[in-house]
Amino acid sequence: MSLQLRDTLSGERRPFAPIDPKRVGVYSCGPTIYGPAHIGNFRSFLFADLLVRWLRASGYPTTWVVNLTDIDDKIIRASKAEGIEIRPLTDRWEAVFRSDAAALRMTTPDHLPRATEHIDEQVNLVTKLLEREIAYRTEDGSIFFRIAAWPAYGKLARLDPEAMRVGERVEADEYTKDDVRDFVLWKAAKEGEPAWDTSIGRGRPGWHLECSAMSMRYLGESFDLHTGGIDLIFPHHEDEIAQSEAATGKSFVGTWLHCAHLHVSGDKMSKSLGNIARVSDLLASGVDPRALRLALISAHYRTALNYTDDSLPAATAALERIDAFAAALTARRAVAANAAERVDAAKVAASTAWDRFAAAMDDDLAVPEALAALFDLIREGNRLLVDGCGADGASALAATLERMDAVLALLPGASELPSGAAQLLEARIAARAAKDFAASDRLRDELATIGVLVEDGRDGQRWRLK
Repeated sequence: MSLQLRDTLSGERRPFAPIDPKRVGVYSCGPTIYGPAHIGNFRSFLFADLLVRWLRASGYPTTWVVNLTDIDDKIIRASKAEGIEIRPLTDRWEAVFRSDAAALRMTTPDHLPRATEHIDEQVNLVTKLLEREIAYRTEDGSIFFRIAAWPAYGKLARLDPEAMRVGERVEADEYTKDDVRDFVLWKAAKEGEPAWDTSIGRGRPGWHLECSAMSMRYLGESFDLHTGGIDLIFPHHEDEIAQSEAATGKSFVGTWLHCAHLHVSGDKMSKSLGNIARVSDLLASGVDPRALRLALISAHYRTALNYTDDSLPAATAALERIDAFAAALTARRAVAANAAERVDAAKVAASTAWDRFAAAMDDDLAVPEALAALFDLIREGNRLLVDGCGADGASALAATLERMDAVLALLPGASELPSGAAQLLEARIAARAAKDFAASDRLRDELATIGVLVEDGRDGQRWRLK
């Protein structure tokens, strides 16, 4: 089965057909960098990460763009509250975002553009809309998109275009616009706020404008996939479609994918409820970033994910099974082949598990079913190891495990070992080979003090992190 995705715009589940198979373009709405991102934000980012990883695993050369909003009303308020310039503020929170993303093993996007570094692209887009009389100026010099001139408005969110706009970042009566439904493209300069001198006047871009301008800058006027949380469908993505297609006369995005909300013990995560869990805070408290990643990707992206007190312990237990299996395979691969090799059975188990995993991912990124294929591989693989599967069979199982992990990114990496641990593990292997068991025990205890637990089996030593 080829990759099938459910498009928010059409409501249909259909085969993915890239505009250009030689380069798939993916754009994801990224963070507004005025504070740390929370786990609800990262659920959306990690869903996009899985999409990109699966596209690449499926042979599609993929360019991934994630924007950084570094100018808007919230950022301006935050900079004033802290008494610092906007750039130092946004630099600080961009660094935190990058650090959190790396800890959660999010693939580094090919481009992480900032809105303030793409003013020219945004001005050019507004200029086209003015020329086509789909945008207009207000008395103060602000520029708005005229919804009445775009009959297709509302098709993504399935809204009546005559209805009032809800949830906009700019209050309806803040500007003297022609129609309460119209949205701002360019905000005229105000005292004490950052502004740019441009051909369309002095001011700054509206929130919606940046994503249209930057996505087209890096991916073209039409591209394949656009992702984000369901809270962005309206007004943000609706406005992106309107301003982009009105400016270019072309279809903007081939497939829209939206991630459902993350709930905390059944309630939507929100500041008003005081249940915001920030990634940086969780990691600082000692939460295993691999466990947090697994907890955040474990549900289907279109299903609300309920994050509870049991989420991280359950993810940790699952990781322990994965780690133990990986360690067992590593140990068995170091053993010479024998008569009880069972290579064919291991290859069949590996192939069957991969086919199930791939079919699940092709089915609109059905991660729960993909994880089920992974854990069935672990169960069958452990049975084969007990039955005498040798080095070649273990290698076949390990290859499939690693192939799955190129998408899931859950296996422990050597880079995660504490400093000096790799050398201690090698020294312990040598000590056991020399039958110096006193040294072997001492090295095991030393490894335990730095967070590496070592167990000895018939195939040799296995290790895992505490």
